[in-house]
Amino acid sequence: MQEAVSAHAELEHERDYVAGLYQRLDELRAEKQQQLDRVRSGGAVGTMQNISERDAFATMYEDRLAQLNAVDDRLVFGRLDLDSGESRYIGRIGLSTADLQRLMVDWRAPEAGVFYQATAFERQGVRRRRHLILKGREVKAVEDDVLDASMLDSDNLQGEGALLAALNSKRTGQMSDIVGTIQAEQDRIIRSPMPGVLVVQGGPGTGKTAVALHRAAYLLYMHRERLKSAGVLLVGPSNSFMKYIERVLPSLGETGVVMSTLGKLMPGISAVPESNQAVAELKGRASMAKVVARAVANRQRIPAGPRKLNVEGTILTLTPKQVIRARDRARSTGKPHNEARTTFVKILLRELTEQLTQALEESSGPGNNADRSYLTEDVRTSRDVRVALNLCWMPLTPEQLIGELLSKPAHLEGATPQLSDAERALLLRDPSAPWTEADVPLLDEAAELLGPMDVSSARDKSQREHQRARDVANAEQSLVNLDEALKASGIDGLVSAEDLAAHNQIQETRFTAAERAASDRTWAFGHIVVDEAQELSAMQWRLLMRRCPLKSFTVVGDIAQTSSAAGAHSWQQVLEPFAQDRWRLEELTVNYRTPSQIAEAAVRMANAAGLVVSAPKAVRDGNWEPIIDKVDDGGLLGKLLEVMPEELDALDGGLLAVIAPDHRVEEARKALAAVYGSRVGAGAGGLDQDITVIGPKEAKGLEFDGVVLLEPAELLDGVSGKVGDLYVAMTRPTQRLRLLAEGDIPPGIEG
Repeated sequence: MQEAVSAHAELEHERDYVAGLYQRLDELRAEKQQQLDRVRSGGAVGTMQNISERDAFATMYEDRLAQLNAVDDRLVFGRLDLDSGESRYIGRIGLSTADLQRLMVDWRAPEAGVFYQATAFERQGVRRRRHLILKGREVKAVEDDVLDASMLDSDNLQGEGALLAALNSKRTGQMSDIVGTIQAEQDRIIRSPMPGVLVVQGGPGTGKTAVALHRAAYLLYMHRERLKSAGVLLVGPSNSFMKYIERVLPSLGETGVVMSTLGKLMPGISAVPESNQAVAELKGRASMAKVVARAVANRQRIPAGPRKLNVEGTILTLTPKQVIRARDRARSTGKPHNEARTTFVKILLRELTEQLTQALEESSGPGNNADRSYLTEDVRTSRDVRVALNLCWMPLTPEQLIGELLSKPAHLEGATPQLSDAERALLLRDPSAPWTEADVPLLDEAAELLGPMDVSSARDKSQREHQRARDVANAEQSLVNLDEALKASGIDGLVSAEDLAAHNQIQETRFTAAERAASDRTWAFGHIVVDEAQELSAMQWRLLMRRCPLKSFTVVGDIAQTSSAAGAHSWQQVLEPFAQDRWRLEELTVNYRTPSQIAEAAVRMANAAGLVVSAPKAVRDGNWEPIIDKVDDGGLLGKLLEVMPEELDALDGGLLAVIAPDHRVEEARKALAAVYGSRVGAGAGGLDQDITVIGPKEAKGLEFDGVVLLEPAELLDGVSGKVGDLYVAMTRPTQRLRLLAEGDIPPGIEG
């Protein structure tokens, strides 16, 4: 009885304290909203500097409000009782009273580290670690880890296991953070120093992605000034994966990270996956950097013989020797193609102008001292001269260079002497085909070698003038509304369309570092996090290393899960060309997601297929062994529809994924949609779409309560199939795995 009373009192105490924390959170939200409203009510008036300052303050208040709104769910999750007698609450952000009395410590702060690191053998001054389990804003339960043996007889101890409760909770289609249940092994990696390349190797279910996201949040907290200006880039394997993780960082108090797939790292390009693995492997080779360099050099051409040019009726001669001399001088500047072209053009314009001057002086006779300064312009604007110089050294965009390289056999042959005819045939593409993820590093390499287009041309000047005219026209229309707003505010003043257009340019400068970085190919990030990094090709690594000259990376993945033909065989092979010895390896050894029965079956299958995989220890047993159903020929979809009610009933509202070889995904989705309608979706699924149908590559990084896997042998035997595809697919469920097959079941799965 005494125990029950004590437990109730402890719960009520925590509820009162947490209610106070939420009250303070609401006060801060109201304060920032009032500050934002005051700034906005100032209106778009005053000098351009005043307007810019107002916008900067508005952005600051908006960012702080976004942070305060994002941390509402499970705001606080822990309490430390220390030897000193202090109780320290741990939460998503730090909170203090108006007079700066600390109420809650940010989980990333050094003094919060012991919440994750302390053990009974190394208490680090901690007597008790308490987990607070919230639903909404109310504390529903508490769980105590007692580290000081003298407290073991206390009546105030509570708990049934926060970690296992989190692991057994149903999936929602959105990744949840693990900030309240980070384990010591994970915490050590999260708080590892920022410099250099940190590789986090871990098998399925070890929390690699969670560690990567929490590390990004931790580094932003600890290195705020550096990373606020330079930014953090997080690269993931697919759009489904990015959607799956998109809420995690905001829930940890961070909203300024650039999140992107590799296919979107070239501004203006949204690439599709490369469907042909042989093509992906070719385009991913490190040697393709030399191919692009040759393609650029081949566009700096020497004419076969002298070329006659008509300049205002005078015939000039452009010789190969002149072009070679100008080309070599331009190349010696070390500038990119488009910038070096300026040197090339200046040299030849000067020589042609001298030729024209000499010809005119000879034709006019001795003693003629007429001003001939206009001749330079005559040469520069001559159509013959412009055509000739462009044929020798044309300004190019990356899309032009790579598009023509991969669609014109002569261009490709000239840049790839090391490739066979069969390999060149693989690389050739239809000019109208969309760019693929394997093309993006080639485009990026081209952009680096080409440099920006020459903006001094008459055409570009004309385009800028037209754009300026459009801006002013838009601003004039805006002035109609602005004038009424000024009068309504009692303000009498004149604002020109030009002023308003200039103001719009100032507005662009108030974007955050993350927003600016996302649209700037040359942006140098302060840190880059790469998930599913084992899939990246050498050329994709080259692109990423260019984005972070300091080589500060967090790289997470599992070599055993590599499914791309262009992917990694070892971390050393991948990283040493770029980072030499400035990389270190950490390994996660505990499988938190996958029940032991499923994890062991996946490892047996991989080993039987000749793949050596690490086998992280599963922390729990599941309720079911993997279920295997052999199906008669032609009966696969019928069997799928037959077992669906059983699977959905077993998961009791959980999220079910049907993972199939890519060529079977669409027919499986249609068959299920005919029965279950809008409940059937794609990607990571969700609360309204508790059935998702996807291929193994799209499943990377995702997790589901249950998985029905169709034709597992096809994931090994297909054109692009690798052991990693099947290994990934088998290790996605947190509860239940079922395999359906008309063909053979790969060895090892059945034990």
